[in-house]
Amino acid sequence: MKHDNSLLESRAMQSAKTPVQAPMRSLDQRMDALRRANEIRVRRAQLKKDLKSGNAQIEQILKNPPAYVETAKVFDMLMAVPKFGRVKAARFLNQCRISQSKTVGGLSERQRTELVGLLRR
Repeated sequence: MKHDNSLLESRAMQSAKTPVQAPMRSLDQRMDALRRANEIRVRRAQLKKDLKSGNAQIEQILKNPPAYVETAKVFDMLMAVPKFGRVKAARFLNQCRISQSKTVGGLSERQRTELVGLLRR
């Protein structure tokens, strides 16, 4: 009986260690995904520059985020705002009960409204 349990345990451990493979993609699909990812990075970099220079308002971005900002972290967007550092950004998110890993698109309406209201003060 003991032998059967150890055999089951070793099989369970082996199956738990099996890496999950990403679906196979053609070269065209991979290149398209890479192109889209690069485009998003470029647009976000420009947005961060615009936030830093005052040409864009974080409140507007959070209220009505463009598609390329949906998957960006709220924390990273706050860090691009003048006079915001790690401590202040973390404090604002904590006050609104928002995780530092939350994305702009993942904000609930309550979180979005509360954060925008806090930023306008």
